[in-house]
Formats: sequence, structure tokens, C-alpha cells
Amino acid sequence: MAWNEPGGNRNDNDPWGTGGGRRGNDQGPPDLDEALKKGLDKLNKMLGGKGKKSGGGSDGGGSGSAGSFGAVLALIAILALGYVIFQSFYTVDEQERAVVLRFGEYSKTESPGLRFKVPLIDDVTKVRVTNVRTAESSGQMLTQDENLVTVDLQVQYRVGDARDYVLNVRDSNQALAFATDSALRHEVGSSSLDDVLTEGRAELAVRVEQRLQGFLQEYGTGLEIVRVNVESTQPPPAVQDAFREVQRAREDEQRVKEEAETYRNKVVPEARGQAQRMIEEASAYKQEVIERARGETARFLELLAVYQTAPTVTRERMYLQTLETVLSNSSKILVDTESSGNMMYLPLDRLTQGALPRGGNQSSGGSGSQADIQALTDRVIQELRTRQDTNVRRSR
Repeated sequence: MAWNEPGGNRNDNDPWGTGGGRRGNDQGPPDLDEALKKGLDKLNKMLGGKGKKSGGGSDGGGSGSAGSFGAVLALIAILALGYVIFQSFYTVDEQERAVVLRFGEYSKTESPGLRFKVPLIDDVTKVRVTNVRTAESSGQMLTQDENLVTVDLQVQYRVGDARDYVLNVRDSNQALAFATDSALRHEVGSSSLDDVLTEGRAELAVRVEQRLQGFLQEYGTGLEIVRVNVESTQPPPAVQDAFREVQRAREDEQRVKEEAETYRNKVVPEARGQAQRMIEEASAYKQEVIERARGETARFLELLAVYQTAPTVTRERMYLQTLETVLSNSSKILVDTESSGNMMYLPLDRLTQGALPRGGNQSSGGSGSQADIQALTDRVIQELRTRQDTNVRRSR
């Protein structure tokens, strides 16, 4: 049976400790003041105080009130002590550094681990020093040649010095934005539009990074630049078409230059090779002429010695050799009729060799060749007889 069931039976399960001593069948709620007093009384006993006496009287009431007040103070003291102990220790992560201020003045910078601080005196600020943060900047600015250009920039940075980051600058992010804009405008103002839009973008990012890091160190922001990226550089929208045309013309110029360089690399070696070949051929011809002249000189000197020994024989021999050389390539045949007598030897093989190439039709075979040889022989014989008769008449 539950403790609060109705009925006349005695119930000893009353949680407020009244048991069956309550009057009649009173089922009302317990007295909260009485329960509170009992709790304070028990706490007072635990702390060494005196509990409330069972006898009545004015002294008993005063002692109970004093005990209750002492118990409250003790409870407050325990809570305060627990809070102080809880607030005296803190943990610094591996990615953080803790800047400790004592009475508002810098005291130290704590490394990762479990650390202790004086409550209500030390003020601890934790700063993440390993995270790489990103800031972006964009704007229109003038170049050195007084042209407008829009530059989009991205800055990657992290906290290098936690003390400077917390104490020197009220808003480090705003200081970074101002310094970035100043460094960017300074470098763009020192460059031409062509450099900013084309191949000078990478160099521009390096110069901006160096100048921005110098500004941050001078301001003492505690920030460290990791990288600066120039994401885009564009002319104003009103003149973008014209700039695109200029860019295409420059690309065409570069392409033509590369083609010309390729042609030069092809032609120049060939020309050098031809020149070298001509030089070598000229050297060979020179050497050949010199050697031929030396040979002719040596031959002439040898012939001179022989000529001085027998001039007539040497002269006739030279004459015959010269005629042989000249007439060897000729198709004509010379016949000495005076010294041949009645019998004449005709070199028909030489005659046929000279006549056959002039024959218009060689497809007729052997019969045509024989007829030509016979006709030629008849003509020669007739000519020889005519000349012989002429010589006989002259001799008479």
C-alpha cells in the first residue's frame, strides 16, 4: 500500500517523517518551513553545532535561529570555495596560447597544458595561433601610367605573437584590412597597367606580401602573413572590350614571334651547313687545281728534258699525240691514200660506230644495217677510185 493512500491504517512511509502521528486523516501537503528547519538542523549537526531541543521556551528558539544562520553561512562558504577552486584552473589546447593579465597588466603567456590562475585577479585570453585565416580585399586603383584597374586580393595569415595580438591593437582584423589596402595601392601605383594585367601579377603578389608584412610588424599587430594571392586583375567594365582586343593582339604578336624564331632555328643551321659545304668544295677545288698545276709542271719539265735531247722526234710525237687526243672524239676517219697503194684498209667497225647513231630507224633489224654498210662502202670505194684516177692522170 502507498504511503499516501486513504484509510485509517497507520502509515510509516511518510517521506516528511511525520509517520502516523498526524492528526486524524489529514491528507494535506507537508509543512515546507518545518522541512527546511529540519534540513538546516541536520546540516548544523554535521558542522558541529547544536540541534534544536525538543523542549519549548525562548532559549530554544534563539538557539535554533542561530544554528540555521550558521548553516547558511557554511553552505555559502562551501559554494564559494568550490567556485574559487573551479575558477583557479584552466586548460590551454595545443592550437592555443593563453595571455594572462594580472590587475589589467600583462603577466605572461602560457603554453598548452593545465594552468593555474588567481581568480578575480588574473584575466586569461586564449588565442588560436595555428589556424590559417583568410582576408579578402578588392577595389579600383590607379596604375603608374594613370589607368584604372580592379584588383581582387586574398591574404592568408595567422597569429604569430599572441601578446601583441591581444594588447597592441584593438581590432587586428581591421588593422590588417587597412594595411592590405595601403600596400596594394602602393604597389599597383608603382606598376604599369600591362604589368598588372599580364605577366607582372605574380611579382605584384610577392611585393604586396613583403610590404604588408612590414606594415604589420611596424604596427605590432602580432599577425604573420602566410601568402598573398592576386586572384584577378581587370580593367574597368567600360573599356574591357578594348583591353581584350589589345590582349589578343599581344597574343598574336607572341605567336608570330615564336613562328619566326622556329623558322630562324630551321633556316640558319641549313644556311650554315650550305656555307660550310661550299667552303669545303672551294677548298677541294683549290687543292685540285694546285695539284693539277703541279703535275702539269712536273710533266712539262720532264718533257722539256726529253725535248732538249731529241727535239725533232719529240716534236713529231707531241704532234701525233695531240691529233690523237683531238680526233679521238670525232666521227670522221682520215685515210692516207698515198701510202696505202692499191690495197686500202677500211676500218668498217669505226665507220659503223659513227654511222649507226645517225640512223633514223633501227627497228628494221640486221637487213637495214647491212644495207647502210654496203652503201657506205660503195661510196667510199667510188671516192677512192675517183681520187686514184685523178692521181694517175696527174702523174702522166
